[in-house]
Amino acid sequence: MVVLGIDIGGSQIKAGMVDELGAILASRTVDTPPDLEGFVPSLHDAIRWLLEATTAPAGVGVGCKGIINPDSTLVELLPGALHYLEGLRLSDLVGLPTDVPVFADNDARVALAGEMVWGAARGVRDALLLTLGTGVGGAVLADGRILRGAAGLAGHLGHINVEPDGMPCVCGGRGCLESVFSARAIEAEAWAAVHQGASSPFIDAVREGRSEFRCEKIFEAAVQGDAIAAWIVERRIHKLAAAVAGLFHAFDPEVLILTGSVASAGETLLAPLRSELAWRTRVMLRREIPIVLAAVADNSGVVGAAALGRLLLR
Repeated sequence: MVVLGIDIGGSQIKAGMVDELGAILASRTVDTPPDLEGFVPSLHDAIRWLLEATTAPAGVGVGCKGIINPDSTLVELLPGALHYLEGLRLSDLVGLPTDVPVFADNDARVALAGEMVWGAARGVRDALLLTLGTGVGGAVLADGRILRGAAGLAGHLGHINVEPDGMPCVCGGRGCLESVFSARAIEAEAWAAVHQGASSPFIDAVREGRSEFRCEKIFEAAVQGDAIAAWIVERRIHKLAAAVAGLFHAFDPEVLILTGSVASAGETLLAPLRSELAWRTRVMLRREIPIVLAAVADNSGVVGAAALGRLLLR
């Protein structure tokens, strides 16, 4: 069974035909237009090309940021560049015959769907997924079902509170996990060190323009023994661990899956996170919950979107 997976992003729309093994048979990427008048024909052109290159799909899965009603595919809230999709049903925009079912959800739940079908959550009934990137997203698998909640907000784990009086967050709150552990939060703390005149090999290189000012470079500097970079990474992982410990006690998962650009730090992130969680959770949980990186090797979101379609076609 071939399923069409579509990932709608602020800069690109990615689409692909995915087979039963999770392999992308053909894919197409187009720039995301600035308005609805350009969006629809661009999406239709990509789908038409895929249909000509492969075959008609049994169903369609769509991943999109924001709050998506999975029952109707209605885009209920989508701030930013794609705000013009608010109030529209994604199923109406795909343009395939009505007998081809279209399923949609937000990008984090779609990533979890991919892990359920082909990745680290395969055969698992309880799992957590955190997307650690510019922001922090999440999804929850509980007793074999992806949680969506009464208003579709369940799983927005980036907005659990870590510091009640912390930095303002994009959601309007303060001290959310996203505001203390995300690429932006980590880079902000490093920039504060630069601005305040602190000195270390990495900070000096940034100040002098010899190093790129990106989260991954901060992790690399920490591994190389840079004192300030190591301090920043240690502090931020300490806060992440506090949040994850709370999630562990609330959901008692079989596994925590991490994905996103910050998660690409690998063991530099995972080892201290596991160590912190061991002492934070040993009394109540009495076991070590595996923390792993996402196993679906697809940064496009297409495979996850197709997995959503496969799950709901069953």
